[in-house]
Amino acid sequence: MAGDALAADGCRHFPQAAAPALVTALAAGTDAGKPGARLACADAFVGTALAAMVPIAQQCQPGARPVRAVLFDKSPDHNWFVPWHQDRTIAVQRRVDMAGFGPWSIKDGQPHVEPPFALLARMLTLRLHLDDCPADNAPLQVALGSHHRRVAAGDAASIAAGCAQLTCLAAAGDIWAYATPIVHRSERALRPSRRRVLQIDFSPDDLPGGLEFLP
Repeated sequence: MAGDALAADGCRHFPQAAAPALVTALAAGTDAGKPGARLACADAFVGTALAAMVPIAQQCQPGARPVRAVLFDKSPDHNWFVPWHQDRTIAVQRRVDMAGFGPWSIKDGQPHVEPPFALLARMLTLRLHLDDCPADNAPLQVALGSHHRRVAAGDAASIAAGCAQLTCLAAAGDIWAYATPIVHRSERALRPSRRRVLQIDFSPDDLPGGLEFLP
């Protein structure tokens, strides 16, 4: 994974990576009634955002392509807390049992599986901010350097406590790049306003044995 900060710490900030006109167009296309929505990578909304995100993905991890997209929309009506955790699953088109992949689960009707950590370690997560995200509006917090190994769910808080931590403040149009397995959390907003973030996972790898990422 390219970039000293990304390789060592697991994150890197790209200020004002998306043009204001692009951010305005994306923000206008969001649904205020949904706190979180999984989107197809072929969705036109995602395609518009990829104009700003793909160059950064290629800079950070050459050959990476989008494999999962989620739009988060925190607001005064939807103001949730996410504890320290590590993202350890991928969404696939159908279940194919094979060594090294498991356990399996179903989320939003789609099969998900924990792949070998080597695959996760090569994945990249980009978060494009459609609104300003100051300290009181629930910015993501990350445990620097926590992306180098698999972390059990029950160990995430203690691992984070032993790492330097960074609060990822952002302005509208900023993109934060993360190593997908970095341990992270998000508090409830202290002064909640809309905090829309388009999160896209990228992978440079094909899956083996008939497994396929969701389109």
